[in-house]
Amino acid sequence: MEARRRGQEQQGENGGPEGAAPPGVRPIWWVVAAVLVAAAVVVAITRRHELVTAVDLIAHVHPSRLVLAAAFEAASLLCVAMLQQWLLRAGGARLRLWGVSAIVLTANAIAGALPGGAAFAVAWVFRRLRRWGVGQVLAGTVLAVSGLLSALSLLVLLLAGVLASGSAGPVAGALPLVIGLLVFVIVVVGAAAGLSRFPRVRRRAWRIWRRIGLRSRRLFEIEESLTRLGRQIRSTRPGVRPWVWPFSLALLNWGFDLACLIAATWSLGIHVPWPGILVAYGLTQFAGSLRLTPGGLGVVETSLTALLVLYGMRADQAIAVTLLYRVVSFWALQPIGWASGLVLTLKRNGAAREPKQRSKQEQEPHDK
Repeated sequence: MEARRRGQEQQGENGGPEGAAPPGVRPIWWVVAAVLVAAAVVVAITRRHELVTAVDLIAHVHPSRLVLAAAFEAASLLCVAMLQQWLLRAGGARLRLWGVSAIVLTANAIAGALPGGAAFAVAWVFRRLRRWGVGQVLAGTVLAVSGLLSALSLLVLLLAGVLASGSAGPVAGALPLVIGLLVFVIVVVGAAAGLSRFPRVRRRAWRIWRRIGLRSRRLFEIEESLTRLGRQIRSTRPGVRPWVWPFSLALLNWGFDLACLIAATWSLGIHVPWPGILVAYGLTQFAGSLRLTPGGLGVVETSLTALLVLYGMRADQAIAVTLLYRVVSFWALQPIGWASGLVLTLKRNGAAREPKQRSKQEQEPHDK
């Protein structure tokens, strides 16, 4: 799902999403897309027997179980919206959840329909937030932080999958490497947390941080926006513990989407390859994040089908599960997303903001 894969980054005032053309639209997109479509046609012809069997499996899907898959996908999108709303509130912007949810749905549709759609989606979200009164720095920072939390949570999910699969599947050889990486990360984070208690170390780290920002205006603006958001959050929610909730939302976003895949498998009456479903899903999402085609078309289908086969599914079953999952998590969301965009366009700009009087009342204790 494109809302989860957008690697969003802070943009500058002159080179930002509001004023710059999306950089992802290049002829390479069309070339890669044409190659993947041609490969898909070849595979469909050579594997037409498995494809026909897969379509027959989909025709006998359990409707009630399919509704459950759709509910999981809706919960996944809601987590994305709640994450961005939390970040906006932390920065002082109070938007209603329905407004942020509509933004997420529309951006998801834009990112999945166009070559280089992620860049268009980021630009559209940025402009919409600006129209609703969100500051330029805060809007860019929210996009950057939500993308970072999403990427980190997907990495955690994939590492958990590698550990859970153990010695089974194509990634079994990576288990020692994953364990070593986890130990290294724990040691580094622990050492950094311990050293940060010394004022001299903190001052030295701050100087290094500022020197990095002085290398370019873009880096400096990113640092400034992250610093302001961090100060705002510390003033209202001090400590590390408040960040557990937004990270949990990012993790639940992927978890509910994975649950959608599992429910789609269940609705077809196919056994779920439990030891490897987490790895297959995680690797597929990383492959889709490469942005070779709009919405990962061809890339996601090929990757997920191949990985499910490697973890024990028959080819026709893997194709059926992949197609049904993509219908629920991608194709069904396209018309919903464009409809949400139309509603946002027709609504007046301030409709998604919470009443100012309420916002002032809630901020009074922090101002004192």
